[in-house]
Amino acid sequence: MIFRHPWAFFLFLLFIPLIAWYILKWKNSNPSMGVSSISPFSKLKASSKVFLMHVCFGLQLVAIGAMIVALARPQKHDALRSSTIEGTDIVLAIDISGSMTATDLQPNRIEAAKEVATKFVSQRPNDNIGYVVFAGESLSLMPLTTDKAALVNAISATKAGALRDGTAIGDGIASAVNRLISGQAKSKSIILLTDGTNNAGDVAPATAAQIAKQKGIRIYSIGVGTNGSIAITDPYGFSTTTMETKIDEAALENISASTGGKYFRATDSRSLHKVFDEIDALEKSKINVNNFTQTEENFMPWVLVALCALALMLLIRYTVLRRIP
Repeated sequence: MIFRHPWAFFLFLLFIPLIAWYILKWKNSNPSMGVSSISPFSKLKASSKVFLMHVCFGLQLVAIGAMIVALARPQKHDALRSSTIEGTDIVLAIDISGSMTATDLQPNRIEAAKEVATKFVSQRPNDNIGYVVFAGESLSLMPLTTDKAALVNAISATKAGALRDGTAIGDGIASAVNRLISGQAKSKSIILLTDGTNNAGDVAPATAAQIAKQKGIRIYSIGVGTNGSIAITDPYGFSTTTMETKIDEAALENISASTGGKYFRATDSRSLHKVFDEIDALEKSKINVNNFTQTEENFMPWVLVALCALALMLLIRYTVLRRIP
């Protein structure tokens, strides 16, 4: 227990003049009358009302004292607790090439991916999560962080076609590995989402996967969308073209298998949600964390004591000790 305003305790010095005033008032307030002898009154006991008068004054002091303590703002100390929770380091690597605007997933592939990625991030409050996007090149948008609001904002702001077009899967994996190297968790993984075949970049997907394996990083790859002719809208929505897409499932399976991960196929929005739910269940790791509790104000019990003492004093004064003019 600590006090935010300990100087308030100096107000207890007011008790000295209050008690002195009460004693002097009590001595000078006794009624008197002249009699020849007080022997007939010697056996009389003091009335219980005299005791209650002292009780009323005591209750006033209790009320004042409790309010002084409340004014000093008693607070509970911050507490440090160690606990074990489930957590891991994860980097989301999402393809934002032009083909991700295809509408075989609703409303389109990129928006469906952003939706499930946001839900995934929100469900894992204890994890450090980073964010990488790639097309013809890769870009790391967020380092490993527990700031889920900033991460969700970065995902929400992602637009297909923001990078040079193409599908540099190897570069995307390499950027994600670079982010994970700085992580402290024992469990590290990459969630790779793409709808095509590697056709750009400086790093071959197999090479990037071997580097990830050496660093103890698992890759969960997701092939999203359907193969064949798809309608693609330019990033500004002005024109629509048709192109052939084909997911290199064999390459993605090899990437995941070589790192101890798993390959998933998502041909619609519902199956994409299920894929992320399955990955969420797979990627759990126990880590030790220190939790700090916030300082709590503890003045309210003292205020209640003051109110109760004041209420009891008034009840006694206006019932048992009521004066009739």
